[in-house]
Amino acid sequence: MTLIKHELRQGKVSFIIWTISIGFFLVLCIFLFPEMKDQMNNINDVFASMGSFTDAFQMDQLNFGTLIGFYGIECGNILGLGGAFYAAFCAIIMLSKEEKERTAEFLLTHPVSRIRIVTEKLMAVFIQIIAMNIIIYILSVGSITIISEEILWKEITLLHFFYFLLQIEVAMICFGISAFIRKGSIGIGLGIAASMYCLNIVANITSNVEFLKYITPFGYTEAADIIINGCLDNKKVLIGMAVGFISVVTAYWNYNRKDIY
Repeated sequence: MTLIKHELRQGKVSFIIWTISIGFFLVLCIFLFPEMKDQMNNINDVFASMGSFTDAFQMDQLNFGTLIGFYGIECGNILGLGGAFYAAFCAIIMLSKEEKERTAEFLLTHPVSRIRIVTEKLMAVFIQIIAMNIIIYILSVGSITIISEEILWKEITLLHFFYFLLQIEVAMICFGISAFIRKGSIGIGLGIAASMYCLNIVANITSNVEFLKYITPFGYTEAADIIINGCLDNKKVLIGMAVGFISVVTAYWNYNRKDIY
């Protein structure tokens, strides 16, 4: 638990900044909805006829004039992309920063196994992601209450839960990569998250590469699918969690065998 507390203390500034940033833009979108609601009713047809752009974000499947439709597209992109970036940011540096900051020798002289080090660092990543999602969920529900709109609890909760799963998968993949790098490159993690987002957009535009939805976690967090179907695509989720699990196992394997200096 000592290492977990240490990692949480080290990451508290970035946690606060990312949580406030994502929460701020989410709340801002919700507060803008009452002013835009009437206009959105008039431009639904416009959004539905924008060709590839419509397909990329499934804008023809949700009604922007309803809170849940507006929330699914606008707030969903903030939750998905922002949350994935934060998860990648936390995880990609977790195992590599000791070598980058020249603190590995100090850490490994303590009577603690490498397995325990990996475990506690992974738990620290999960705790930060869970805490961020709880805060953002509360902010979201509170903001909807303030603007006097009906809270569709099932749909809102499902959206947040699926984006949480997305963040966990991204974090596990980046955590696994972190065990192989020595410089703690944040750019690698953010690049992975951005690439996964782009892959899903490409899969939405053309059916020829629809298999990409099984590669990226954004494939099972489409707001339109979640709101309309109200359930997970179990196959995509299981594949994603399996990839994440393999990444974590690989992190344990490599961290235990590599020379750390």
